[in-house]
Amino acid sequence: MEKEHQIFGIRAIIEAIQAGKEIDKVFIQKDAQGDLMRDLMKVMKQKSINFSYVPVEKLNRLTPNNHQGAVASIAPISFYNLEEMVETVLESGKTPLFLILDQLSDARNFGAIIRTAECTGVSGIIIQKQGSAPVNGDTVKTSAGAVFNVPICKVEHIKDAIFHLQGSGIKTVAATEKTESSLYDLNLNEPVAIIMGSEDRGINPSVLKIVDEKAKLPMFGTIGSLNVSVACGAFLYEAVRQRA
Repeated sequence: MEKEHQIFGIRAIIEAIQAGKEIDKVFIQKDAQGDLMRDLMKVMKQKSINFSYVPVEKLNRLTPNNHQGAVASIAPISFYNLEEMVETVLESGKTPLFLILDQLSDARNFGAIIRTAECTGVSGIIIQKQGSAPVNGDTVKTSAGAVFNVPICKVEHIKDAIFHLQGSGIKTVAATEKTESSLYDLNLNEPVAIIMGSEDRGINPSVLKIVDEKAKLPMFGTIGSLNVSVACGAFLYEAVRQRA
């Protein structure tokens, strides 16, 4: 976590949240107690701030200062509103190509995906507030700065975002091995949102139930899956190929 994107101390974090700062994630010391900590937990839950409990040793590694059991990372970017982002893209006249990341948790995978998304002309990336990879120094570095060029939107629930996209005439396609349909049989030369799952669990089963189509990549080796950033690149470049 880069120091310029870091806040430490319970009261400082509370004030930052209340001031509308883009808090990406808060690390809370395990078994932390006290009225002020309870106030912080209340504010984070009200604002749907992503947080996790960690040992005090991790907090000490993040900062040598008196953190009081809480360290927060500030996102280096501002996040977009879903409705406004979709409306802007539709009004642009370009065929929308959105990317939805269903609780992808690794910041470097996230950065690699953002870099590929920027190179393939993705209209915007949608992530969930809770459980998603942070936009931190690792993300910025791995994206080669592309994080500043691609609109990123945080939503409360991925399913609600999918319903909104579908209602806006955008087809939703899940990248999953739980289908017989191949990526290369899809029509991606139309408004589409591609959904990629987390590194360990893939796409949530409840999300798979509501998508318009599912597709997988052909696999010929003994290993049954690709790194999510590699798979994402294959899907996005197939869209590029069809639209060329």
